[in-house]
Amino acid sequence: MPNFQAPGRGSAPHRGSAPGRPAPRSRRTFLAGAAAVTAAAAGGLPLLSGCSSGESTNRGGTTSGKDLRKLLPAHVASRASDPDIPSRNGSSPGFTRAPAPGDLTASVRGKPGRGGTYTAFTPLWGTPPPKDAAYYRAVNEALGAEIRWQTQDGNTYGEKLSAVLASDGIADIVCVPQWEMQGRIHGAISAKFADLGPYLSGDKVKKYPNLAAIPTAAWQMSVFGGKLRGLPMPARPLGGVVPFYRQDLFENEGWEVPDSPDAFLALAKEITRPASKRWACEDMWWSAQIIFGCPPEKPYYWTERDGKLVHKVETDAWLEALEWTRKLYAAGVVHPDAVAGKANDAATRFTSGQSLMMNDGDAKWYGLTFEQAAANPDFRIQAMDFFGPGGGDPVLYRGAPASLWSFLNKKLSKERIEECLAIADFIAAPYGTREQRLIDYGTEGEHHTIEDGVPVKTEKGVKEVQDTYRFIVSAEAAVAYPDHPRVVKDYCGWMQRMGAHMRKPLFHGMQIQEPTRYASLYTPFEDLAKDVVRGRKSLRDAQRAVTDWRKGGGDKLRDWYAELLEKNGSGV
Repeated sequence: MPNFQAPGRGSAPHRGSAPGRPAPRSRRTFLAGAAAVTAAAAGGLPLLSGCSSGESTNRGGTTSGKDLRKLLPAHVASRASDPDIPSRNGSSPGFTRAPAPGDLTASVRGKPGRGGTYTAFTPLWGTPPPKDAAYYRAVNEALGAEIRWQTQDGNTYGEKLSAVLASDGIADIVCVPQWEMQGRIHGAISAKFADLGPYLSGDKVKKYPNLAAIPTAAWQMSVFGGKLRGLPMPARPLGGVVPFYRQDLFENEGWEVPDSPDAFLALAKEITRPASKRWACEDMWWSAQIIFGCPPEKPYYWTERDGKLVHKVETDAWLEALEWTRKLYAAGVVHPDAVAGKANDAATRFTSGQSLMMNDGDAKWYGLTFEQAAANPDFRIQAMDFFGPGGGDPVLYRGAPASLWSFLNKKLSKERIEECLAIADFIAAPYGTREQRLIDYGTEGEHHTIEDGVPVKTEKGVKEVQDTYRFIVSAEAAVAYPDHPRVVKDYCGWMQRMGAHMRKPLFHGMQIQEPTRYASLYTPFEDLAKDVVRGRKSLRDAQRAVTDWRKGGGDKLRDWYAELLEKNGSGV
């Protein structure tokens, strides 16, 4: 996955009110090691949840049709508040205003907890709050239970997660991101975590109205090993890769936003002035793949042509994306630090004006705006519309309905699982509720104040109110930044425009575990792409790598996916 998506300080989650939950930084950085071994994983059987219109099947570890529908919670939409910007073309709804404290609704009756204490193992990008933070005390008081956080650095989370899952010392609640589900992580999930179906499937979920309001597609991706195990964090349909540019500087200089690959390269040459320490862009490889119509990342990296599955690296689009990105590097328009592979500092270079275009995760839209508001009030980040190879309409693939989950330790008793689910129901409260305001802003007067009708964090709030609770579960993805309503309008508008070109990839919404013997086949292509675009290797080297991939198991992996597609359909 992209290596640019960890948010900066102040970034926000999909509801936009607390510091952000990132998408993955780097596939290589987060490759999960060996965890607990299960028979299903060792045998190379797919652990998948998917929908099909046919009869139920559960062959080879898959769950689809009627079997899947029996597992899924009933959906009951929330009535907490209506968005200012409704969904269109599949976009997430937007909220530009904040309800007054007296207008906030209560989505949970009383305290959901029974006095229990639970440990939670989660990632965090940023400085963890003190363990005795007043924010934690306030939320725990409202929950009627105590959560003891075992937060880990998100940049190295995969390594620690693998070690924990291979041990017996597993926390009561554990967050597992999609990009960490390499190797035998799927098998560990089935072996170590509780089946939530008896508590949430069908109408049982109505006991927890905020969990019932989570979209069905996100619950579908929460089926692991034939059981409903995960509490999902629903994702926006577009946002994993956003081509940002400095709108303020573009307008000052009179530059037109490019609408084709050729126009991008021409503008990049015009912008770049090394003597003035200004370069056009950061590494644009991930945007390039979208511009040229490449299929998404694993396991959605297949397309269908003439009845045959074609892998992403076998397409002309992938080679064209490599060649175009190589031209950017060859032209000297990519910041030298990006050329050197220093991707972690891209946002700093972008905000300082050393580079004017970059691709990053959607959390940066609000996060960087929030960071720059005081020091640089003219700062404005904007996303350019994607374009196709010839400057026409792009081919955009819809993102997965969920990309992070939390799981409950299977050693928990029935009573403690029910208490955890009641706590999760509180945390999943949607925008416009008292519970959401507390989780995202803390206590009024201590962690935030109301200024011009908008909750604004105090210095203590900025320090203590981190995105910890959102790693347990989240409400339906929305865009809600009442302190920066322009960001809401810009982002929702971009999603609506781009949504008109959005399509579902093959295997959309399916939870897939590739056989262990094929799990690392795709890994070398990340380093290969870095070498090709920087001129260290050629396109011919890339073509030879594809030939080696086919011989080394790629063709067999294709057959495996083809059988999966035949059994389960092409997603939902």
